Amino acid sequence: MSTLFSAFDLPSPKGPLTLANRVVIAPMCQYSAKNGNATDWHLMHWGNLLNSGAAMMTIEATAVSAEGRITPDCLGLWDETTEQALASQLKKARALAPHTPVCIQLGHAGRKASSAVPWLGGKLLTPESGGWQTLAPSAVPHNPNEHAPVALDAAGLEKVKSDFVAAALRTQNMGIEAIELHGAHGYLLHQFLSPLSNHRTDAYGGSLEARMRFPLEVFKEVRQVYQGVLGIRISATDWSPDGLTGEESAEFAVRLKDIGANFIHVSTGGVDHAQKITLTPGYQVPFAKQVKDKSGLPTTAVGLITNAQQAEDIVARGDADLIALARAVLFNPRWVWSAAAELGGHVQSSRQYWRCLPREAAHIFESSTNAQR
Repeated sequence: MSTLFSAFDLPSPKGPLTLANRVVIAPMCQYSAKNGNATDWHLMHWGNLLNSGAAMMTIEATAVSAEGRITPDCLGLWDETTEQALASQLKKARALAPHTPVCIQLGHAGRKASSAVPWLGGKLLTPESGGWQTLAPSAVPHNPNEHAPVALDAAGLEKVKSDFVAAALRTQNMGIEAIELHGAHGYLLHQFLSPLSNHRTDAYGGSLEARMRFPLEVFKEVRQVYQGVLGIRISATDWSPDGLTGEESAEFAVRLKDIGANFIHVSTGGVDHAQKITLTPGYQVPFAKQVKDKSGLPTTAVGLITNAQQAEDIVARGDADLIALARAVLFNPRWVWSAAAELGGHVQSSRQYWRCLPREAAHIFESSTNAQR
């Protein structure tokens, strides 16, 4: 029996969320919102991914404040207008595929906010060119040639925490089953964790204990108000000398477990413009295993996991509990169907698709009895 297509329970305060298999859709920025509001692009995109056969879909990085957006076109959840837009499009998408649970990634971009969309270069935008003043743990720009962010003071730290809490409450109002806080890829929570971006000399900077303090405070406050599955995505290493290490990230995971984390999604990099990454298949999986082994948290692996047997081997070995797909599922939205056909698994799908399978894959759909009539 395929481990990749076995069920898995994610714990939460209101009881476990049962995932039908071990494949989840990673959050992927679409840069298609209008003033933070979800659009018809999101309806199409989510409807497609909800019918992918994956056990859970994660909505892209969703900013908890306007200044926390990566780009002016990023999705947001900071007021009634953005909540209503997201809720409306998600309700329509979920009506088309009610069998798939949803997670949302909530984040704040910090010093990497106010950037152009990737197809326009991705460079930091000045206020004169449609951008805004960025915020960070320290007044250290991501790129030495960029305008420096403003270091968050005590009031600023409290506002960021309040923004995360408010977005979590809006998420709960929408009935979204899980939240993933964004603590990876060089965005604000990661900026506090990394000594490369956090040069503070107060209680939030210096030692690992101090650098963990603010991300842990944010997580704890969200945990207090949100009753669903709550996890976080981290960058386990900065791929840079003197940066965050796998050992430090594993210790961070232990602390997260102590305050109620239900899962941890392990990625790498993003905080240092000069990072040196050697890309090989599954190159981030060893970090996922390191975090899982030390913390015991349900762990998601991601990054250059491109074929079914590779994904099967990762979960069968116990290196991770879940596999997150990103670019691979954009290129092939039926990746999970193909994997089920190859590994002898089953997936859920909307009835309209039941008759589409070739005979050699006819077994993969659940609840499709008499589909060929």
